[in-house]
Order: sequence, then C-alpha cells, then structure tokens
Amino acid sequence: MPAAPTILFAGDLVGGLGRRTLLGLLPSLRERFGVDFVVVNGENVAGGLGITPKIADELFARGVDAITLGNHTYRRAEINAYLDSGKPIVRPANYLASQPGRGVTIVEKGGVRLGVVNLSGNLHLRAGRVAFVEIDTVLASLEGKVDHVLVDMHAELTSEKVAMGWYLDGRVTAVVGTHTHVPTADLRVLPGGTAYITDVGMTGPRGGVLGVKKEQSISSLRTHMNVRYETSEDDPWINAVVIRCAEQPLRATAIEQVLEPWRPGPGGR
Repeated sequence: MPAAPTILFAGDLVGGLGRRTLLGLLPSLRERFGVDFVVVNGENVAGGLGITPKIADELFARGVDAITLGNHTYRRAEINAYLDSGKPIVRPANYLASQPGRGVTIVEKGGVRLGVVNLSGNLHLRAGRVAFVEIDTVLASLEGKVDHVLVDMHAELTSEKVAMGWYLDGRVTAVVGTHTHVPTADLRVLPGGTAYITDVGMTGPRGGVLGVKKEQSISSLRTHMNVRYETSEDDPWINAVVIRCAEQPLRATAIEQVLEPWRPGPGGR
C-alpha cells in the first residue's frame, strides 16, 4: 500500500445489472488505475431499492472495501440486523441514533486507514439531524484514527452538496455526491485539498430512466398514473471517480471520472 493511496468510488449501483457491471469492470479498473480502496453506494442494488445481506456479502467477497447507502437504506427489513453486525457498510450518520446501523466505518490496508462517512441531505429527504452539524461530530470522533476520509453526501439538491464540499474543504480527503443518478461535470480538487464532485452518477442501465425501464417512466409522466417500476437491462455503464490521495493526511491531489460501458461476455458475466 503506497503512502498516497488511490480510491475508486462507484456511484449508485442499480439492480443486479449495476452489481454485475461493477464486478465485471473492477479487475481492469484496479489494474489501470492502481486502485487500493474500493467504495460503492449500494442503496439501489437490490432490485432497484435497498440492499440485502446476501448482496452486501457478495460485494465484499469480490473486493469492495466499504458500502455506503442513502434514503432507501431500510427498504429491505433483513438488512437491519446486518447494519449492526460490524461489517463496513454505513447508512447516513445524521439518521436517528435509534435507527439500525452507523454512519462511519474505518477500513485499513497496508497500514493506511480510510474513514468512510455517509451523510443524507436534509432538503427533500428525511434525515433526523442536520448534516452540517452531524459531520462535525463524526470528524471529531475520527481525529487521530484515520489517514484519509471519504464522505458520501447522498442528497437531492445540488446546492446542498456543493455547500458540503466547501464546508469540508481541507478537513476531509474527498466529498462525493450521490442520489440523483446523473454524473456532473464539476469534479475538481478544491483550494484546501479536498477532491469534490456534485454527483458521481449511477452504475447500471444507461438505457433506462435513472435505472428503470424507460417505457414505464414515460408512461407515468404522460398519464400521471401509478406505474410499477422495474429496473432496466439496457446499456450498462459504470459511473465512478478515481481519487488520488496525497501523502499528507486528509488531502487529495486529483480526481478523475470513469464513465464506461460494460459489455458482458457469454452468460452475462
């Protein structure tokens, strides 16, 4: 493990196709970018809503170091106990303390310790505490325990994510936005040394509408009637970022987008 590790963060995995896309491309991405840590947002990986223990275990077994979640954290009841099992899977830190899970985890490789923090936006999403207050408490708890910190800000509004980036500039290694499933073009290293992007995007079917079958989404928008959404299987892509950490703690030197199609071989693997 180098003194300045490289982190791959993949945006919201959508359904089984999103999981297969990540795992299908991960070996080549590791080799190409020299990836040390792999972190993914998995709140949509179980049929488009939530995550299950079985899926989380598969991701960990295949090389994912930490999983972040979001507003669909509790969609699958079987995940609740798993969130308290000590595995490196985190739900938003600013949820109620009474809710299952925790908002921060530490993963270590080769003596390098990476803190992974999950936050939820407060605007148009339901979170028990203010993200901008909770993050101060979280960072205080990590002081002296980690070399780098990655924050997944799972939020609806661009403004809230941009503000969090500025608020944490120079205090964490990276702030990556998730939730809206569309990658933004504003990635950069902020003046204080924090890598930032408003939304990483989603890993899954680009041929759908935010991951669901396009015909169903269009029908709902045209008719204003309820439609049962299903995840699309059309045109899988990975949306991710590669973050180059500095040798100095809590600083980054570069952030690069990874927007690539996955073309599965025979058998869909």
